[in-house]
Amino acid sequence: MPDVNLWTSVAHALEYLGRADKLPHRSEGEAVLIQSLPCPLGRVLDLGSGDGRLLALVKLARPEAQAVALDFSPPMLERLRARFAGGSSVEVLEHDLDRPLPAMGEFQAVVSSFAIHHLPHGRKRALYQEIHAQLAPQGVFLNLEHVSSPTPALHLQFLDAIAWPRERDDPSNKLLDVETQLAWFREIGFADADCLWKWRELALLAGVKTATCPWCW
Repeated sequence: MPDVNLWTSVAHALEYLGRADKLPHRSEGEAVLIQSLPCPLGRVLDLGSGDGRLLALVKLARPEAQAVALDFSPPMLERLRARFAGGSSVEVLEHDLDRPLPAMGEFQAVVSSFAIHHLPHGRKRALYQEIHAQLAPQGVFLNLEHVSSPTPALHLQFLDAIAWPRERDDPSNKLLDVETQLAWFREIGFADADCLWKWRELALLAGVKTATCPWCW
């Protein structure tokens, strides 16, 4: 699979922002993610925050949460900082998920929305391990993600369903099936690893860091 990442392009990022709200059924997956957050919520980490759409929903549902938002795209960071300007409960950090997560302390939840699928598969798994390490016991990982279809024909049907031209399929996408990723969750030590919601290639993957796992102290 070619290692292509168009997200370094300002034009690509702005194009995505222009159509993100029109993605069919996205709000359904976001609603299930919000319902799955701990209550109350202490610290939350948002990976690949984009313009802050998901984190804004998290803060609306859990206003008490202290948040850290990570992204590396300049236009995304600009909008992210503008969205949360004037408050002290959201810290915005520039970070490329291709690199290991910095030490940021423990989180009661780590969330992500349509970001991790841009990483090579090996880096995906390594990131899941890093997420597990930074979660507090009983902390949850909730990844609303673009996953692969079982067959090429179903992938084309997905593109048609979201009204996206087949010839413009994004080469930055490095899609992986749900089953493989949930197997990684379990190998790493996540409990209750499951797909909580799915529509075609959109899926919510979830796992809990239990207090009894070998990596918890």
